[in-house]
Parts: sequence; structure tokens; C-alpha cells
Amino acid sequence: MNYNTNNLSIKVENLERRFGNFTAVNKISFSVRRGEIFGLLGANGAGKTTTLRMLCGLLAPTSGTALIDNTDVARQPEKVRFKIGYMSQRFSLYEDLTVWENFRFYGGVYGMSAKDIRKKFEDLSQRLNFGEQADRLTRDLPLGWKQKLAFMVAAFHNPPVIFLDEPTSGVDPMVRRQFWDLIYESALAGTTIIVTTHYLDEAMYCDRLAIMAEGSIKAYGTPAGVLDEFKAVNMQEVFLKIAGKEALLQ
Repeated sequence: MNYNTNNLSIKVENLERRFGNFTAVNKISFSVRRGEIFGLLGANGAGKTTTLRMLCGLLAPTSGTALIDNTDVARQPEKVRFKIGYMSQRFSLYEDLTVWENFRFYGGVYGMSAKDIRKKFEDLSQRLNFGEQADRLTRDLPLGWKQKLAFMVAAFHNPPVIFLDEPTSGVDPMVRRQFWDLIYESALAGTTIIVTTHYLDEAMYCDRLAIMAEGSIKAYGTPAGVLDEFKAVNMQEVFLKIAGKEALLQ
């Protein structure tokens, strides 16, 4: 990928979040380019989700700045909301609504017209074979279908940036692979994707990544560059050097 350093989608500088005496995120800095797949890796408690929640405007930073599409997250959280899509670990779906009702609800939240919502839903249904599932309650869907639905809901209003918080947790390898195909498709269309994961093999699917431990970024760059920096043969070896054996057991 040919990067333009002036074409940043996200810029983070000295971002910090403290909870009392506990520092969850410790003055981290990084940038993400438009159309890039950027991974945040780390064990549970490393600070990935807290970072994501600050970038989404769901949690105010203690200090530092974060810009999404040149918009300050802390100062203009409502404006940022229309620039992003967010898929949480719990998929952000309403289980007691049908597939169509979830799309209609989220489209309305983002100010889409009824006509645009219907057209977008029909296009997605045809492309992803959602048509037969439209009137099915979300809670009755298989996990893989819920996962795809949650991703498309996050992307429904065509945001320039999509945040995915451990989206493949708990699904089998085949479904994980299919989900990453959706991520690639969106990135090729120009959408910036930020994904947190504790699956180390998924690091190799990213254009660039940051590995976090104890609230700090310990490695940053392309997957190949990180492997070279740590003189490692795979990402698990890098992780062992950064976080220790205990982290791999989490």
C-alpha cells in the first residue's frame, strides 16, 4: 500500500486514561492512514478496549488528544459519532429485534432516510444473502450471522472509520476467515478499519499494528517490521518478549 503521510484518518498524541490511581492507557501516540487496516493487539487488560472507547468518544481521556478525520474526539464527540462505526465485543445488536429492524433502527440513528435505509438493506441482503433472514429475530441467528450483521450495521451509514473490538472472539476459524474477507473488502473501498484482537495470527492480516501491554505501546509498525525488530519468527514470540508467558495464558 502506498501511504501518504498527509492522508491521516486518525492521529493520537499522548493519550492517557486514569481511573483513580490506576493508569489504563499511558500516554500513547500513533497514527492511522485512510483505507488502512490497523490492529491493536494485547492481552486482556492491556488497554485496547479503553483506547477504543476513547477514540469513539465513549470515554473522555484524562489527557492527550485524538483526532478522527480531523475532528477532536474529546471536544466534538457528537460530530465524531457520524464519522465512525463501532462494533463492540457484544456485537451492538438488539436481540429482540429482527434483522431488518436492527438495520432500520441504526440507519435512523445516523440520520438516513427511510428510502436510503431500504435501498442499502436490499443491496446488502443480496450481496450477503441476508434476504431470508430479514424477519428473523436476531437472538435466533447463528453466531457467524450475528457477527456479519453487526459488522454491516456498523458500516451501514458509510462512515470513514470503523472500530471493531475483538470482533472474532468466540467464533471458529472458518467464520473468522470469512469475517476478515469483509474487513478487506471495506478497506479496499477506502474505509479505515481499527481492530482489537488477542488472536496473534490476526496481526498478520493488518497493514500496521500496535502491541499494547500494561497500558503502553510496546511495538508499532508493519507486521514484518515488528517481527524484524524483535528478531522473531512469529507474532507469538514477539508477544512473549513483550508481555511474558502469563499474558499468553489469558
